[in-house]
Amino acid sequence: MTTVFRKKYFWVLVSLGLILAVCLRNLSLLLDPEALMAAFGDLGPWAAPAFVAAHILATMVGVPATLLVLLGGAKFGLWWGSLWSLIGATVGATAAFWVARYLLQDWFRQRFAQRKIYRNIDKVMDTHSFNCVLAVRFAPLSPFCLVNFLFGLTSAPVNAFFWGTLIGIAPGTVAYTWIGLAGLEAIQGKGLWPLTLAMSFLGVLSIVPILLRRQRLG
Repeated sequence: MTTVFRKKYFWVLVSLGLILAVCLRNLSLLLDPEALMAAFGDLGPWAAPAFVAAHILATMVGVPATLLVLLGGAKFGLWWGSLWSLIGATVGATAAFWVARYLLQDWFRQRFAQRKIYRNIDKVMDTHSFNCVLAVRFAPLSPFCLVNFLFGLTSAPVNAFFWGTLIGIAPGTVAYTWIGLAGLEAIQGKGLWPLTLAMSFLGVLSIVPILLRRQRLG
C-alpha cells in the first residue's frame, strides 16, 4: 500500500468518523418528529437544503431515514417533499456505495473472489447491474442502507447504481411522503381517508414485486 493511498485512506476514515459522530450526536433529534419539525421550521428558506443534507448524511452512514421521508411530506407537501427526499436518499446512497467501494471492495474481493456464488453475483452485476439495482430498489421493504454498501462491493457501475436507485425508490418515496402528509392532516382533523389511501398505496407497492416474481416463475 503506497504512502499516498495510506493518506487517502486515513482521511476518508477521519471524515467518515466525523460524519458518524455528528449523526449519532443528533440521533435523538432524528427520532423525534416534533423536534425535527421545529428545527426545520426555524431555518426558514434554508429548511429544504438542510433537509436534503440531513438525508444525505443519515443515508451515507446507515442511519434509517424513513422518519425524514415522513417529515418531508408533513413539512414540504407531497411533491416537494418527495423531490427533496428522493435527491437526499439517492445522493446519500451513492456516497455510501463509494465508501464501500473505496474502502472495502479490494479486501472483499481478495477474501471471497474464489467463491462461486460471489463470482456469479459479480458477473450478473457487471452485465445487468441497472436491472438488478432497479429490482431491489423497487421493493419498499428492502434494507435500504445495507444494500448501498453491498452494491459497492460488486462491479456494478456507479451510474447504473445511481439511476437504478433514483428510479427504483421513487414510488416508495412518494408513498411514505404521502403518509407523512396524510398523517399530519389526520392529526389536524381533516379526515382519515387520505391516510388510508396512502397506506393502501404502500401496501400495493409491497406486493407488486411478489406478483411479478410469481408471474415470471409461472
